Amino acid sequence: MRLRLLSRRETKTLAIPGTSFELREPKRDDYEAWVALRKLSTNFLKPWEPTWPTDDLTPIGFQRRLRVYARQRQNGTGQTFFLHDNSANLLMGGLSLSRIVHGFTRSAMLGYWMGVEHAGKGHMQKAVPALLDYAFSTLRLRRVEAACIPTNARSIHLLTKCGFHKEGYARQYLEISGKREDHILFAILKSEFALMKD
Repeated sequence: MRLRLLSRRETKTLAIPGTSFELREPKRDDYEAWVALRKLSTNFLKPWEPTWPTDDLTPIGFQRRLRVYARQRQNGTGQTFFLHDNSANLLMGGLSLSRIVHGFTRSAMLGYWMGVEHAGKGHMQKAVPALLDYAFSTLRLRRVEAACIPTNARSIHLLTKCGFHKEGYARQYLEISGKREDHILFAILKSEFALMKD
């Protein structure tokens, strides 16, 4: 089944300084690389992610996902990117800003995932600051939040290395694999990120 082109608009990309990587908005041509990486990484990602619909890895499921991304982008509530290595023409993972709120709040929630064969190599530590820079400079947000399961040592390490501070503990925050899981809450402020860049 072919995926219909959702839009003719130019795809937004964010370069990641000092690397051949970029953050690029998902497009229909990403389906085969995305589904192959997600299938390969299923057991690696399952303990940390909400349960997906049963048809999510199908062309129809991917098309539905692209529609959600486009709707969030259009109404200003979210932006999703794939992490791509241009030198190897390789999809490695993804990052998103969701629950974007403007006005007096000016905040968003950071999400991310990495394919199993690319995890633990420091790639996400380069990608997250690039997305934070976009959030604080282009979107003019003042605060970016993140949450992870207390046993997810890799995620805690990543957020700490990227300048996030632990702010709280949310009981039964998300349903993961059919069970409500507690999460540690983190956040970074625009002012804190600016100090890290200097």
